[in-house]
Amino acid sequence: MAGKQAKTLSVDHIDDLLLFAERSRHPLRNRLIVLLSVKAGLRAAEIAKLTWDMVLDPSGEVGGTIELQDKIAKKRSGRSIPLHADLREALSAVRQLGVNQGPVIRSQQGGAMTPLSIVVWFHRAFKTLDLKGCSSHSGRRTFITRAARLVHKAGGSLRDVQLLAGHRSIQTTQGYIDGDTDAQRALISLI
Repeated sequence: MAGKQAKTLSVDHIDDLLLFAERSRHPLRNRLIVLLSVKAGLRAAEIAKLTWDMVLDPSGEVGGTIELQDKIAKKRSGRSIPLHADLREALSAVRQLGVNQGPVIRSQQGGAMTPLSIVVWFHRAFKTLDLKGCSSHSGRRTFITRAARLVHKAGGSLRDVQLLAGHRSIQTTQGYIDGDTDAQRALISLI
């Protein structure tokens, strides 16, 4: 896929990906991998390196935000990402297994998964689901595109999307956003 961006995912594609995760050997962990990508916009390396201290509040409960630390973010672009309700529920379910320190996403052996293993997990999932042009970055692009389309409803701006994505430049954020042909047709009809 050299030179091409990962494709964004439709709601149906995300549902298929979550169903794939549900039917896997590690359904809770794999659901969490998907949700960290599509509901928080995390990169594969950030998913792999996320630790419980970044998601738990001072009382040890799943908090309201992910406090992504500079040390695990690309270009040290740590940031606070409010937790989507589905993601918070998935984190709480994994936490109920008794683990509340160290890596959030664990390998079958119990240690942290590597960024490459997250990339490979997504590759296998998309291959099984016959979704072409998708990669571990598809969830992140989907998150950024959706956020950009909806930010005006929340009273925000593209700058808010940039901050959630952890981009230094607004141009980088804009490069992630897919256009919407239906919206373009509706816009033309209004002119």
